[in-house]
Amino acid sequence: MKSVKPQPESPFPDIIVPLLSGGEIALGKAAKPENWQMVVVYRGKHCPLCTRYLNELEAVVPQLAELGVEVVAVSADPQERAMTHLAEIPHSFPVGFDLSIEQMQQLGLYISHPRSPEESDRPFAEPGLFVVNEEGHLQIVDLSNIPFARPDLNAMVQGIGFVRNPANNYPIRGTFA
Repeated sequence: MKSVKPQPESPFPDIIVPLLSGGEIALGKAAKPENWQMVVVYRGKHCPLCTRYLNELEAVVPQLAELGVEVVAVSADPQERAMTHLAEIPHSFPVGFDLSIEQMQQLGLYISHPRSPEESDRPFAEPGLFVVNEEGHLQIVDLSNIPFARPDLNAMVQGIGFVRNPANNYPIRGTFA
């Protein structure tokens, strides 16, 4: 399967991943039907920039919750590696693991091979951030092919607040075909 870049306003793909806390989660489906869900794909334990970004994400979770946005993070790391990594990071959001290559391709993520066995023992996803609205459609899409380019989370909070305000009647952007 070849990666296809996700299109804003399209339905988020049906992807279920295991959770570190046990059970599974359907990515893109908020627990409350009126909420949105932010799905943050991170590279994995080997990436210090991911650790920093997950800490920054934790800092904005309360603001996102006030806006009706639930947060989930996910990587291709296997369970043990993900558990070791997240044990070092205080987090209140669910964390998924074992994102498969097929699932990465469904999300249109850029995929990299590890540079060494110390980095990872498998291909991994480069960063991606998706905001899925209450209808299950992509409201915001941000993909990167490197760990250095990621959206500023404080700007995301402000932007989502603007978009979610009914008085602004702000449409999904980037839909010109």
